[in-house]
Amino acid sequence: MIIRKMFKFENAHIVRFCSSKRCRTSIHGHSYKAEILLSSNYLDNAGMVYDFGLMKQNIKTIIDSFDHATTIYSGDSIEYQNDLKRHSQRWISIPLNPSAEQFCRIFFVIIDRLLKATIMQNGEHEVSVYSVIVHETDTGYAQCFCDDAYNAKMGEINLDDIVFSPAIIDEWDDKELFEKIKLKTQIINPKDV
Repeated sequence: MIIRKMFKFENAHIVRFCSSKRCRTSIHGHSYKAEILLSSNYLDNAGMVYDFGLMKQNIKTIIDSFDHATTIYSGDSIEYQNDLKRHSQRWISIPLNPSAEQFCRIFFVIIDRLLKATIMQNGEHEVSVYSVIVHETDTGYAQCFCDDAYNAKMGEINLDDIVFSPAIIDEWDDKELFEKIKLKTQIINPKDV
């Protein structure tokens, strides 16, 4: 069975090397929608794949980290990166060009690792990421599946190469959340949300 939860975030970026001159030469923003689709062949004690209330915890924290932030491609010039960091408290540095396709892949890998590290508390079994859809505009979106997320031909995703600004981390309830995800440290779901 598959469940889906949608999250919204506002984000600014430049997508270098794309065909659209405006997109590759000017900072611009989008009102994104990220759909996280989870699947399992089991239902928990309440007859659910995964409680939507639980998705509002750590998964929401990760997606919300991109809200009102600037996403910086770490392959861009150091001067440009430093200028953005100097003028924005909320930024994320990623090792890939910040396209909707790469956002899908990055969210997939982070949430996949998060779920694998999570100790479930209500009878959930084998909950996994089925797909991630990122709507960049009302008419355009990208969708990522497991084979896409871990496809080296699309660019390697190493979580050690993703950096959240201190201002973003300061807003997290668990300041070590991303480190736990990277290190595959156990994360215990709350019993009540």
